[in-house]
Amino acid sequence: MPKKALTVFAGKVAGAKAGRVTTGLIRWFIGKYKVNMSEAANPDIHSYASFNEFFTRALRSGARPIADVPFICPVDGAISQFGAIQKDQIFQAKGHNYSTTMLVGGDKELATKFENGSFATLYLSPRDYHRIHMPCDGRLTRMIYVPGDLFSVNPTTARGVPNLFARNERVVCVFEGEVGPFVLVLVGATIVGSMQTVWHGVVNAARLGVVREWHYDKQFIALKKGEEMGRFLLGSTVVMLFPAQTLAFNQAWLAERAVQLGEPMGSAITKETAKETAVTP
Repeated sequence: MPKKALTVFAGKVAGAKAGRVTTGLIRWFIGKYKVNMSEAANPDIHSYASFNEFFTRALRSGARPIADVPFICPVDGAISQFGAIQKDQIFQAKGHNYSTTMLVGGDKELATKFENGSFATLYLSPRDYHRIHMPCDGRLTRMIYVPGDLFSVNPTTARGVPNLFARNERVVCVFEGEVGPFVLVLVGATIVGSMQTVWHGVVNAARLGVVREWHYDKQFIALKKGEEMGRFLLGSTVVMLFPAQTLAFNQAWLAERAVQLGEPMGSAITKETAKETAVTP
């Protein structure tokens, strides 16, 4: 299947302002995927000029309370996988691992910061809210655009395509927080029209096939926990990386479990708790 051509076409359709045709497409999509418009800040489907406006719609105030914990879930979606990074290997699905170095675009020095750390991979289905928020406070230091394939990222594909999240097109956002560095990777997929961030706008509009990088050392771009940091124009996946001994995941989290923005993702590992877990009973 010509995934790139299909993606470009889907992007043009989603961005078109076609009046009643656009409204009809939105109505069909809501019916097919059972989208809950009562959670939207603007539930009037006739008011959206394009499908993209509808797809990246805001939530009404109070729809997603932000938990008073150190780390929150940054999206609505489902847990693909999460847990410990085994040296530099991230678990994708049974029989498949991939390296942190591959995920961040080949930067081994950056990847080393997450050796034996923690990861979480969250899948956003078509029905989900498609804005991405901050899991904790952080200051942006770098952004890396990595060109790649455009495989679907649904659970079936994750089980069947090796290195899926490190092969697809992606945007690597590097932050510095209280825990040290952490990374949010926005992973593209088939018919994902574009990925955008609040500080840059659309990152992958040109798709020139080369790695691009931006540094923000001379700018102060800081975002609070729960603030929007980006969005997908048509759905995809977010992968997060945290350093070793910084994050203890919510015990209620399980692979394939549905999650919502703002719910507890985990607690911080302090020096005291790290010492306790290191002691053999």
